[in-house]
Amino acid sequence: MLRFGTAGLRGPLREGPDGMNVTTVSRASAGLADWLRARCLGGGAVVVGRDARHGSAEFAAATAEIFTAAGFSVTCLPEPVPTPVVAFAVRELKAVAGVQITASHNPPADNGYKVYLDGGSQLIAPADTEIEQYIEKVAEPVERQPVSPSGGVVVDRYLERVAALPGVLGGPGERATVRVALTALHGVGGELAVRALHAAGFTDVHVVDEQFTPDPDFPTVAFPNPEEPGATDLLLALADRVGADVAIALDPDADRCAVGVPGPHGWRMLRGDETGVLLADYVLRTATADPLVATTIVSSRLLSKLAPARSARYAETLTGFKWLARAGDGLVYAYEEAIGHCVDPATVRDKDGISAAVAATDLVALLKADGRDLLDELDSYAVEFGLHVGGQVSLRLPDQATATTIVAALRATPPAEIAGTPVRFTDQAQVRGRLRTDALIFEADDFRIVVRPSGTEPKLKCYLEVFAPVADLADLAAARVAATARLGELISFCEALGPA
Repeated sequence: MLRFGTAGLRGPLREGPDGMNVTTVSRASAGLADWLRARCLGGGAVVVGRDARHGSAEFAAATAEIFTAAGFSVTCLPEPVPTPVVAFAVRELKAVAGVQITASHNPPADNGYKVYLDGGSQLIAPADTEIEQYIEKVAEPVERQPVSPSGGVVVDRYLERVAALPGVLGGPGERATVRVALTALHGVGGELAVRALHAAGFTDVHVVDEQFTPDPDFPTVAFPNPEEPGATDLLLALADRVGADVAIALDPDADRCAVGVPGPHGWRMLRGDETGVLLADYVLRTATADPLVATTIVSSRLLSKLAPARSARYAETLTGFKWLARAGDGLVYAYEEAIGHCVDPATVRDKDGISAAVAATDLVALLKADGRDLLDELDSYAVEFGLHVGGQVSLRLPDQATATTIVAALRATPPAEIAGTPVRFTDQAQVRGRLRTDALIFEADDFRIVVRPSGTEPKLKCYLEVFAPVADLADLAAARVAATARLGELISFCEALGPA
């Protein structure tokens, strides 16, 4: 049986309780409705949205009809929409819950059922296990009642909010000078992203035509994730061909945003940590008093240094936006290294690729007006806070049990040194409080490694970062060469953790 994991259900399209199908979705909807009614939320507003994957239209219709039959006031969005639109709609319409049918950037054979609770945040424990218990009690057949699609106006409200994000920074003239290359990776974010950019004043937008129209088979990519090798090749080729200032890649449900930049050796995609600190600094330019910025325990340490220098508070959470959105009062920005950015938590309490794309493009415009670019800005951080060079090793394993076994062995006998350097060891499973999790941290003066089993795939994930002091810009090139070599040593250590 599929279990409620990160915000809901996700799995392969197939019959049976361990697959995504109409029966699974119907039982989940009925169980969620019963759970809401048990908390005196019956009759409240519920938002239902969907992406363009196989089965999404059918699953969304079943969800909307079951909530309607259960007595809820249902807004069933009429067209496929990005996931952050549903998160926005839950908050905007003061709904008691929202459901988005999506599998985000999973392979074509998957689909999912993502749940938002009141306020537009993802559900967390114990709500997930409580809902499971209600699902197990559902009696079939589940009653359904027809419902007409509605809520198109909420999409317009979302666009208005995103378009207003640039605010007082820069001006229309500067925005009109920025040329953008964009790909939707066959997902549902392309049209809305272009509309948002145009509304914000960025009218020179070029799209990857082969990947712009939603296509549930994702024919041009092996995996529809901007982080995967090759996924952004068409985007970067377009950016180079049209002489773009910035390249934007959305994942299929447009809750993630990756940013590409031109450099001395051609175009490259920024790491999520690089974009993360750039957008944090951008948001803090206009933040109100005592702002809070947040990231996760596996992300770069750079934000923890930038925040106090910009008179902001800093918080760390476990991985996932269900935790980041709850980082604390005064939250103005949060990000995770897996290209998830929340630039407007007052409106969307989740990662939002479209608003991140608008914010990143506006930052490009501001820097361009000063004769600078995003790489120049990152270089300035290296001088101000020290060079931070990150990387990741993801070991695909036969099953999730193998990842758990590897972590258990490391926990029992942690290495005293890595790459010839003594390390300090922290077992996050032994930490009290909100940061307790199944992860191991190895630290030295010049590097940090976090090792954890993936919660959703048979993988062992290692997050690496090397630190190096930088005296000035003239010293940066040599420091980067040395740090990159050091990172290579850490990568070799992590790769050797897998089975022979």
